[in-house]
Amino acid sequence: MSAFLSAREVCQRLREAALGVLELTVDQAPREAGRVVIDIDGWHLIVDFEGEQLHHCEYARSSDGREGALDVWQRYGTDPVNWLSTWELAQLEKRLAERV
Repeated sequence: MSAFLSAREVCQRLREAALGVLELTVDQAPREAGRVVIDIDGWHLIVDFEGEQLHHCEYARSSDGREGALDVWQRYGTDPVNWLSTWELAQLEKRLAERV
């Protein structure tokens, strides 16, 4: 990985997508069960979205090339989805369900 992308930075990007400030698009339909590739304003994320529930973010790459991954975030005890409010999570799940 190049420069480290923190879970908080990724959470903020997810939060802005939930609020509708940034556009969320699905880049790739799931190839593996539950794995969805999404784009949020030039950031590429791989999320675990199955049964219309967003479980966690597996990988993120910002538009400037910084990267973060679940195995690194979990060393610090969390992943970006954990920091979303219940409402934000529901909004993201709704937006993903409409696009997948």
